[in-house]
Amino acid sequence: MILGESAENYLETILILSRKKGNVRSVDIAAELGFSKPSVCVAMRNLREHGYAVTDADGLISLTEEGLKVANRVYERHLTLSNFFVQIGVSEDQAAIDACRIEHVISVETFECLKKHIKAVSKNN
Repeated sequence: MILGESAENYLETILILSRKKGNVRSVDIAAELGFSKPSVCVAMRNLREHGYAVTDADGLISLTEEGLKVANRVYERHLTLSNFFVQIGVSEDQAAIDACRIEHVISVETFECLKKHIKAVSKNN
């Protein structure tokens, strides 16, 4: 299954919430993303059916190995892009908004080149 932006956002949100809170429930995801609980339930069912997340008997959500892999990739892109945008003068709020949009569509090649460039510039400063 090729994941779309929405699914990637859910996986990234679960990752971030699990790091902040430890335990993640659908209501936490709904609050974080500003979505209705029913919308989150539908998305979570899809993520479970495709093997990206699991929910235990207590309603606690965790990522599978594959879900964690995707979430970490998206989160790395988000952090890298946000930090880069701030470094070039974009406000933190706008940098986060733009990074959230770009993180889903940037190619592997472009992202890897961007990381190399950032590393090279950092090394020279």
